Amino acid sequence: MKKNYRLTISYDGTRYQGWQKQKKTSDTIQGKLEDILKKMMPLYGSRSDSEIQVIGAGRTDAGVHARAMTANVFLDITIDEEGLKDYLNRYLPDDISVDAVKIASDRFHSRFQALAKTYCYTCYCGNAKPVFDRKYVTILDHRPNVEWMRKAAEDLLGNHDFKAFCGNPKMKKSTWRRIDSVEIIEESDYIRIYFRGNAFLQNMVRIMTGTLLEIGFGRMPADAISGILASLDRTQAGPTAPAKGLCMMEVHYD
Repeated sequence: MKKNYRLTISYDGTRYQGWQKQKKTSDTIQGKLEDILKKMMPLYGSRSDSEIQVIGAGRTDAGVHARAMTANVFLDITIDEEGLKDYLNRYLPDDISVDAVKIASDRFHSRFQALAKTYCYTCYCGNAKPVFDRKYVTILDHRPNVEWMRKAAEDLLGNHDFKAFCGNPKMKKSTWRRIDSVEIIEESDYIRIYFRGNAFLQNMVRIMTGTLLEIGFGRMPADAISGILASLDRTQAGPTAPAKGLCMMEVHYD
Protein backbone atom coordinates (compact mmCIF):
# COMPACT_ATOMS: atom_id res chain seq x y z
CA MET A 1 0.00 0.00 0.00
CA LYS A 2 1.37 3.39 -0.96
CA LYS A 3 2.20 5.90 1.75
CA ASN A 4 2.90 9.60 1.41
CA TYR A 5 6.46 10.40 2.52
CA ARG A 6 7.39 13.94 3.45
CA LEU A 7 11.04 14.81 2.80
CA THR A 8 13.16 17.71 4.02
CA ILE A 9 16.02 18.25 1.59
CA SER A 10 19.06 20.52 1.54
CA TYR A 11 21.27 21.05 -1.48
CA ASP A 12 24.05 23.07 -3.00
CA GLY A 13 22.52 24.11 -6.32
CA THR A 14 25.78 25.23 -7.95
CA ARG A 15 25.99 22.49 -10.56
CA TYR A 16 22.27 21.81 -11.03
CA GLN A 17 19.72 23.17 -13.47
CA GLY A 18 17.28 23.95 -10.69
CA TRP A 19 14.78 21.77 -8.85
CA GLN A 20 12.41 20.73 -11.63
CA LYS A 21 13.06 17.63 -13.73
CA GLN A 22 13.76 18.43 -17.37
CA LYS A 23 13.73 16.34 -20.55
CA LYS A 24 17.10 17.57 -21.81
CA THR A 25 19.12 17.05 -18.62
CA SER A 26 19.17 14.85 -15.54
CA ASP A 27 21.10 17.45 -13.57
CA THR A 28 18.17 18.66 -11.46
CA ILE A 29 17.38 17.95 -7.82
CA GLN A 30 14.02 16.34 -8.59
CA GLY A 31 15.63 14.28 -11.35
CA LYS A 32 18.37 12.93 -9.06
CA LEU A 33 15.86 11.95 -6.36
CA GLU A 34 13.50 10.22 -8.77
CA ASP A 35 16.30 8.31 -10.49
CA ILE A 36 17.47 6.84 -7.18
CA LEU A 37 13.94 5.99 -6.04
CA LYS A 38 13.28 4.13 -9.30
CA LYS A 39 16.41 2.05 -8.76
CA MET A 40 15.36 1.37 -5.17
CA MET A 41 11.88 0.04 -5.99
CA PRO A 42 12.90 -3.46 -7.22
CA LEU A 43 14.82 -3.92 -3.96
CA TYR A 44 12.38 -2.54 -1.42
CA GLY A 45 9.09 -2.03 -3.22
CA SER A 46 6.80 -2.80 -6.10
CA ARG A 47 8.41 -3.30 -9.51
CA SER A 48 5.28 -1.88 -11.09
CA ASP A 49 5.73 1.38 -9.20
CA SER A 50 7.40 3.03 -12.21
CA GLU A 51 5.56 6.34 -11.98
CA ILE A 52 7.41 8.10 -9.19
CA GLN A 53 7.01 11.83 -8.80
CA VAL A 54 8.78 13.79 -6.11
CA ILE A 55 6.70 16.94 -5.59
CA GLY A 56 8.65 19.95 -4.38
CA ALA A 57 7.29 22.93 -2.48
CA GLY A 58 8.94 25.25 -5.00
CA ARG A 59 10.98 25.30 -8.17
CA THR A 60 14.32 26.85 -7.37
CA ASP A 61 16.23 28.24 -10.35
CA ALA A 62 19.47 26.85 -11.73
CA GLY A 63 22.29 27.59 -9.29
CA VAL A 64 20.01 28.36 -6.33
CA HIS A 65 20.53 26.53 -3.04
CA ALA A 66 18.20 25.20 -0.34
CA ARG A 67 18.58 24.56 3.37
CA ALA A 68 15.12 23.07 3.86
CA MET A 69 13.16 22.27 0.73
CA THR A 70 10.03 20.27 1.54
CA ALA A 71 8.86 17.57 -0.86
CA ASN A 72 6.52 14.59 -0.84
CA VAL A 73 6.36 11.33 -2.74
CA PHE A 74 3.97 8.35 -2.72
CA LEU A 75 5.76 5.00 -2.38
CA ASP A 76 4.86 1.39 -1.70
CA ILE A 77 8.00 0.17 0.07
CA THR A 78 9.03 -2.35 2.71
CA ILE A 79 11.55 -0.18 4.57
CA ASP A 80 10.71 2.41 7.21
CA GLU A 81 11.32 6.16 7.11
CA GLU A 82 14.85 5.90 8.50
CA GLY A 83 15.68 3.20 5.99
CA LEU A 84 14.40 5.37 3.14
CA LYS A 85 16.47 8.32 4.33
CA ASP A 86 19.60 6.17 4.66
CA TYR A 87 19.16 4.68 1.19
CA LEU A 88 18.68 8.06 -0.46
CA ASN A 89 21.67 9.61 1.27
CA ARG A 90 23.85 6.61 0.41
CA TYR A 91 23.31 7.09 -3.32
CA LEU A 92 22.67 10.81 -3.66
CA PRO A 93 25.66 12.98 -4.61
CA ASP A 94 27.41 14.77 -1.76
CA ASP A 95 25.79 18.11 -2.59
CA ILE A 96 22.24 16.81 -1.94
CA SER A 97 21.05 15.60 1.47
CA VAL A 98 17.73 14.22 2.69
CA ASP A 99 17.71 15.53 6.24
CA ALA A 100 14.35 14.16 7.41
CA VAL A 101 11.72 11.65 6.27
CA LYS A 102 8.35 11.05 7.86
CA ILE A 103 5.02 9.62 6.82
CA ALA A 104 2.42 12.32 6.11
CA SER A 105 -1.30 12.11 5.53
CA ASP A 106 -2.40 11.11 2.05
CA ARG A 107 -3.79 14.61 1.60
CA PHE A 108 -0.49 16.38 2.30
CA HIS A 109 0.86 18.21 -0.76
CA SER A 110 4.15 20.02 -0.30
CA ARG A 111 3.34 22.81 -2.76
CA PHE A 112 -0.41 23.34 -2.47
CA GLN A 113 -0.45 23.30 1.34
CA ALA A 114 2.53 25.60 1.84
CA LEU A 115 1.42 28.83 3.52
CA ALA A 116 4.63 30.74 2.88
CA LYS A 117 8.29 30.38 1.96
CA THR A 118 11.37 32.17 3.26
CA TYR A 119 14.37 32.88 1.04
CA CYS A 120 17.66 34.53 1.95
CA TYR A 121 19.88 36.43 -0.46
CA THR A 122 23.46 36.95 0.73
CA CYS A 123 25.84 39.66 -0.47
CA TYR A 124 29.47 40.18 0.50
CA CYS A 125 31.12 43.59 0.50
CA GLY A 126 34.41 43.05 2.33
CA ASN A 127 37.96 43.71 1.17
CA ALA A 128 39.20 40.11 1.36
CA LYS A 129 38.07 37.32 -0.93
CA PRO A 130 35.32 35.16 0.65
CA VAL A 131 37.18 31.98 -0.32
CA PHE A 132 35.00 29.51 1.56
CA ASP A 133 31.71 31.29 0.83
CA ARG A 134 32.39 32.18 -2.79
CA LYS A 135 29.74 29.78 -4.16
CA TYR A 136 27.02 31.11 -1.88
CA VAL A 137 27.37 34.90 -1.97
CA THR A 138 27.29 37.70 -4.51
CA ILE A 139 30.36 39.92 -4.17
CA LEU A 140 29.61 43.66 -4.29
CA ASP A 141 32.13 46.28 -5.36
CA HIS A 142 31.19 48.50 -2.44
CA ARG A 143 28.69 48.63 0.39
CA PRO A 144 25.19 49.88 -0.51
CA ASN A 145 23.14 52.18 1.71
CA VAL A 146 21.16 49.60 3.65
CA GLU A 147 18.79 52.17 5.15
CA TRP A 148 17.70 53.22 1.66
CA MET A 149 17.13 49.57 0.84
CA ARG A 150 15.07 48.98 3.99
CA LYS A 151 12.92 51.99 3.28
CA ALA A 152 12.30 50.89 -0.31
CA ALA A 153 11.51 47.32 0.78
CA GLU A 154 8.48 48.56 2.70
CA ASP A 155 6.71 49.16 -0.63
CA LEU A 156 7.08 45.48 -1.53
CA LEU A 157 4.98 44.35 1.42
CA GLY A 158 1.41 43.18 0.96
CA ASN A 159 -0.52 41.89 -2.05
CA HIS A 160 0.62 43.23 -5.40
CA ASP A 161 0.82 42.32 -9.04
CA PHE A 162 4.54 41.47 -9.33
CA LYS A 163 4.61 41.14 -13.11
CA ALA A 164 7.44 43.71 -13.26
CA PHE A 165 9.47 41.38 -11.01
CA CYS A 166 8.85 38.21 -13.04
CA GLY A 167 11.60 36.77 -15.21
CA ASN A 168 9.20 34.85 -17.44
CA PRO A 169 7.84 37.15 -20.18
CA LYS A 170 5.43 34.41 -21.32
CA MET A 171 3.81 34.01 -17.90
CA LYS A 172 0.08 33.43 -18.45
CA LYS A 173 -1.02 32.66 -14.90
CA SER A 174 -1.72 35.29 -12.26
CA THR A 175 1.31 37.31 -11.20
CA TRP A 176 -0.29 38.50 -7.95
CA ARG A 177 1.71 37.51 -4.88
CA ARG A 178 1.89 38.46 -1.21
CA ILE A 179 5.09 39.54 0.53
CA ASP A 180 4.83 39.22 4.31
CA SER A 181 8.23 40.59 5.29
CA VAL A 182 11.57 41.78 3.97
CA GLU A 183 14.33 41.87 6.58
CA ILE A 184 17.80 43.19 5.73
CA ILE A 185 20.52 42.25 8.22
CA GLU A 186 24.12 43.46 8.23
CA GLU A 187 26.64 41.02 9.70
CA SER A 188 30.14 42.48 9.38
CA ASP A 189 30.99 42.20 5.66
CA TYR A 190 27.78 40.31 4.83
CA ILE A 191 24.36 41.68 3.95
CA ARG A 192 21.53 39.17 4.14
CA ILE A 193 18.08 39.93 2.73
CA TYR A 194 15.28 37.66 3.96
CA PHE A 195 12.07 37.54 1.95
CA ARG A 196 8.96 35.79 3.25
CA GLY A 197 5.90 35.49 1.02
CA ASN A 198 3.07 33.18 0.10
CA ALA A 199 4.70 32.30 -3.24
CA PHE A 200 7.26 33.67 -5.68
CA LEU A 201 7.37 34.06 -9.45
CA GLN A 202 10.28 32.92 -11.59
CA ASN A 203 13.39 34.96 -10.65
CA MET A 204 11.20 37.17 -8.44
CA VAL A 205 13.44 37.15 -5.36
CA ARG A 206 16.53 37.79 -7.46
CA ILE A 207 14.88 40.70 -9.30
CA MET A 208 13.65 42.23 -6.05
CA THR A 209 17.19 41.88 -4.69
CA GLY A 210 18.72 43.46 -7.79
CA THR A 211 16.27 46.35 -7.55
CA LEU A 212 16.94 46.95 -3.85
CA LEU A 213 20.68 46.94 -4.53
CA GLU A 214 20.27 49.50 -7.31
CA ILE A 215 18.44 51.70 -4.80
CA GLY A 216 21.15 51.08 -2.20
CA PHE A 217 23.81 52.16 -4.70
CA GLY A 218 21.87 55.31 -5.55
CA ARG A 219 21.24 54.26 -9.13
CA MET A 220 17.47 54.20 -8.59
CA PRO A 221 15.40 56.48 -6.32
CA ALA A 222 14.32 55.13 -2.94
CA ASP A 223 10.65 55.53 -3.86
CA ALA A 224 10.98 53.60 -7.14
CA ILE A 225 9.24 50.41 -6.04
CA SER A 226 5.66 51.68 -6.22
CA GLY A 227 6.13 52.94 -9.76
CA ILE A 228 7.79 49.70 -10.84
CA LEU A 229 4.90 47.65 -9.48
CA ALA A 230 2.35 49.87 -11.19
CA SER A 231 4.18 49.68 -14.53
CA LEU A 232 3.85 45.87 -14.81
CA ASP A 233 6.98 46.19 -16.95
CA ARG A 234 10.02 44.01 -16.26
CA THR A 235 12.35 46.57 -17.87
CA GLN A 236 11.48 49.09 -15.15
CA ALA A 237 12.87 46.90 -12.34
CA GLY A 238 16.53 46.33 -11.54
CA PRO A 239 18.78 43.53 -12.81
CA THR A 240 18.36 39.89 -11.84
CA ALA A 241 20.84 39.21 -9.05
CA PRO A 242 23.09 36.15 -9.60
CA ALA A 243 21.62 32.79 -8.60
CA LYS A 244 24.43 31.70 -6.30
CA GLY A 245 23.55 34.23 -3.58
CA LEU A 246 20.03 32.84 -3.12
CA CYS A 247 19.01 30.09 -0.73
CA MET A 248 15.58 28.70 0.20
CA MET A 249 15.54 28.69 3.98
CA GLU A 250 12.16 27.31 5.02
CA VAL A 251 8.72 26.28 3.79
CA HIS A 252 5.97 27.20 6.24
CA TYR A 253 2.95 25.00 6.99
CA ASP A 254 0.26 24.89 9.66
